Amino acid sequence: MFMDERRYAIWNELRQHGIRAFAEKLTPDVFADAATRSNVRIGKSPLHVGNLVWLGVAAALHGTRSFAFVLTMTLKALEDQQHFSQTNLGKSKKNGGKRKKKRSKHSPHRDDPTQTSEEAWAKARRRMPLAFWGELIVLLGNKFQSQHRSKTMFRNFRLLAADGTRIDLPNWPALREYYGAAKNKAGQHNAQARLVMLQFPSVRLPYRYELSPLGIGEITLLLRMVPQLRRNDLTLLDAGYWSYGLFWAVQRQQAYFAIRLRRGVQLKTLRSLGKQDRLVRWSPKDSRGKWRKQGLPASIDLRAISYRVPGFRQQTIITNVLDAKRISREDWTRLTTDCESGRNLAPGLYHRRWQIETTYNELKVVQGLDRDLRGRTPESIAYEVAGHIVLYLLVRWLIVEAAVKHSIDPLRVSFENALHELNLMQGALITATPRWAASTLLPRLLDRLASHRVDWRPGRHYPRRKKRSAKSESTRTAPSKTRKKG
Repeated sequence: MFMDERRYAIWNELRQHGIRAFAEKLTPDVFADAATRSNVRIGKSPLHVGNLVWLGVAAALHGTRSFAFVLTMTLKALEDQQHFSQTNLGKSKKNGGKRKKKRSKHSPHRDDPTQTSEEAWAKARRRMPLAFWGELIVLLGNKFQSQHRSKTMFRNFRLLAADGTRIDLPNWPALREYYGAAKNKAGQHNAQARLVMLQFPSVRLPYRYELSPLGIGEITLLLRMVPQLRRNDLTLLDAGYWSYGLFWAVQRQQAYFAIRLRRGVQLKTLRSLGKQDRLVRWSPKDSRGKWRKQGLPASIDLRAISYRVPGFRQQTIITNVLDAKRISREDWTRLTTDCESGRNLAPGLYHRRWQIETTYNELKVVQGLDRDLRGRTPESIAYEVAGHIVLYLLVRWLIVEAAVKHSIDPLRVSFENALHELNLMQGALITATPRWAASTLLPRLLDRLASHRVDWRPGRHYPRRKKRSAKSESTRTAPSKTRKKG
């Protein structure tokens, strides 16, 4: 990457204006730490990784705009200010507009330091290391935990949730070839990618994620993240993650999991721990020697907690938290027991897993991850998805700060309206002085976020619609025959 310290300084200043809402979070020190941990050199160029993060986050925030438009939004907003010509940026742009010497049109150096070519940014985006994004998200998550540790904990456990989804991609040949496409009896669909995420469900904050082609299963992707689990982490899993290898992988990290019992699994009861609470042993069949080849024991001891919501069949939670004193049965199933008339419903511990489902709705539908991707190559798609994840993390962090300031649950603050308020104030934040932004605008933004609250309604049930087959659809729409009289 070429060196241009003059433009490096100018574009760093533009970045600081552009991400002012997140300035205390996306600091130069965070970028430097992420670069060190991912073995990436930041360099002295306007196209360095810190500015690429800014572009990725801004592109996610303005999903309907092109990269070229997003790249110039901050400068245009500043140019429209009355005294722009007297600022350092204004003077640099004015002096740069006076052509001093002839350059080749292919030269990366420009006389105007505020100008860069769209092609240069496109090449830089394709070269953006995914490892840097991953380390940046981890560092932001660690920084969040240092400030709001209580929001990520349950008793002495750090509470996590894991689940996966599919992302609709632009239907370009390169994306179909790399990521794959969904198939069913009706034919082949557009390109899609698979996303698996670990998050803090009490605040819906992303912790880690994996993006892959559809050919790689969700359990495999989650196994890639398991080595990053800490001692006493407790991960809430969907029933689709039932895997003997995954269970032992989590346990060997001295971490814990909870999952719904899958049908057909045979458990041997060892002893009772209380009403509908027992210690069990699972010895899976290993006819092909898969688990034996991995050096896994022949069985694993688990705890089975059964409960029944009125109107639904009995469910069983399986966990390797074997000590009932650490997490009681009531803690696991509180939603099913505290449903007397007139009382506020509190979700049980396992039911908090559903927060990640809401996260995917907010990411894909509200924020636009499922409709606003622009990329035509696997590298550009990975870049845009990372920008969306980081934006979602930062907005969720602002929501937590607003909730703490107003003493409410972070999950009571509307994410959709938080995005609207951020977009509404973005222009003012870009053009404000650092002092005015920190002392007035950001506190005002938190107040506005906290004013948009959603009802706390745990226990809602949304059954999935069954897809009708082509045969049943034609039968349903066919005109009925009337029987003749006589």
